[in-house]
Amino acid sequence: MSKYLIVQDVADCIGCRACEVHCKSKNHPGPGAFYCRMLKVASADVPTPKINFVYLACFHCEKAWCIDACPTGAMRRRDKDGIVYVEEKACVGCKACITACPWTVPQWNAETGKVGKCDLCMDRIDQGLEPACVTKCTTNCLHFTTPLEASESARQAYAEQLMHNRR
Repeated sequence: MSKYLIVQDVADCIGCRACEVHCKSKNHPGPGAFYCRMLKVASADVPTPKINFVYLACFHCEKAWCIDACPTGAMRRRDKDGIVYVEEKACVGCKACITACPWTVPQWNAETGKVGKCDLCMDRIDQGLEPACVTKCTTNCLHFTTPLEASESARQAYAEQLMHNRR
């Protein structure tokens, strides 16, 4: 599993898609391809319909099916932090990783004839910066963190909600 992850405060997201725009601007995934996506989720079974937006990017899985499916070894995991990335020079464009990923995270770049995907902007991480999607989030609902910090934050928020509901 990756040492890092991006979490979203769904309640704060307005669906502006700034994350998608800045990711595309930085990474150039090609026409129609997105390394992160903002999905619209509607609930119609409530008295007042509600729309939420859910951020989806690579999960950098511990057992990454995309890595196992890649016949050339182009899909790789960085030893130091577990980030799953594509070594573009080794990619032959077979799309096996796209088929293998249950979330269709790897994306086909028709301009290069190769696959690309979210690598958490590892070049930015190496410079001590956060991923482009996080730094440009309009409402600051995306957070670059570690699994432990995310878990502690979620537990704290849940505890605060319980205390608030008791009042």
